[in-house]
Amino acid sequence: MRVLVAEDDPKVRRHLVQALVAAGHAVDEACDGDEALWLLGEADYQAAVLDVGLPGRDGISVTRSMRAMGRSLPILLATARGDLRDKITGLDAGADDYLVKPFSTEELLARLRALQRRGRPDAEQILRVEDLEIDIRARTASRGGIEISLTNREFALLEVLAEASPRPVSKTTLVERVWDRHFDSGTNVLNVYVNYLRNKIDRPGSPPLLHTLRGIGFALRLERP
Repeated sequence: MRVLVAEDDPKVRRHLVQALVAAGHAVDEACDGDEALWLLGEADYQAAVLDVGLPGRDGISVTRSMRAMGRSLPILLATARGDLRDKITGLDAGADDYLVKPFSTEELLARLRALQRRGRPDAEQILRVEDLEIDIRARTASRGGIEISLTNREFALLEVLAEASPRPVSKTTLVERVWDRHFDSGTNVLNVYVNYLRNKIDRPGSPPLLHTLRGIGFALRLERP
């Protein structure tokens, strides 16, 4: 998923970004609350990690603004303030979870996974398109019972396509969900990764599922005669 990390300490921010990228997420970063609020309004994020003590607008103010705009993305507040009253203030502002510094990146990743599951019914943890099965929780995929080895980026692409199936997904949506804001739209990287994915799921002898729709985008579905 695409995550925004807003943290004013460069060392901490870099550490969090590296951990999230290593876990397969696309990550944008902000160093103050105004930049965080602007980015959250510009892109389709699936989660945000906000430091409470951000310069300018603090994390709680950003959270309140997002909820006032009707945005429901999961928000995790991170702060050195461990006082119960601060936690209550953050949660009442609309945050979904709260981490007290210092915390491990493993705990952060676990809490983000929990927030993902919370927003997705158990029935949607397994996505199926014909004989292709995607386990969101385990981050595995198989076709016809045969496991498919996917990179983090390939899995992220497949997840977005499977969630929309049989509807097509535009190139813009795929880029917004899978890459960060520094993605160069002038490159053919998206097409390259779609071809990687197609070669893995559309094996010889199996009907193709991943289709390119010229001028529209891509669709994961069985094209019936």
